[in-house]
Amino acid sequence: MTQANDALSFDDSANTLDENACLGYLGLRDVGRIAFVFEGKIEIFPVNYAMEGSIVIFRTSPGTKLQAVPKTAVAFEVDSWDPQTGNGWSVVARGSAEEVTLNPGRVAEHLRMVPVHPVAPGVRWHLLAIKPSELCGRQFHVPAAMRTRS
Repeated sequence: MTQANDALSFDDSANTLDENACLGYLGLRDVGRIAFVFEGKIEIFPVNYAMEGSIVIFRTSPGTKLQAVPKTAVAFEVDSWDPQTGNGWSVVARGSAEEVTLNPGRVAEHLRMVPVHPVAPGVRWHLLAIKPSELCGRQFHVPAAMRTRS
């Protein structure tokens, strides 16, 4: 089988996810990757997160994420792959983020109550919330014959 045929078979088994499905998949995990531009470079960091409705919430300490994320557009990605079944999915949330650690108001107060449990060492007191302006995702199945690497 040629690579072109492999790609065609894979593409035929990939489905675009609607917004509700994307939110459902985001709620299944607790580790994702945040991507943004900082000082002219693309940065990507894994973070533990939680969901509150369509809002992605994560904790951080002072540093690159806290300095850059509230000032720039961000992308947040979560995925899963099961090599045994060949099933996988990927969701990307694009939008803006703000620090809600000390923000006044009921929404910020409510977001501060959402349990987020970072596993990386260190204290992470700052709470960032990503409000997606766009959600996109794909769900796919790779047939067994195509799961081996050459």
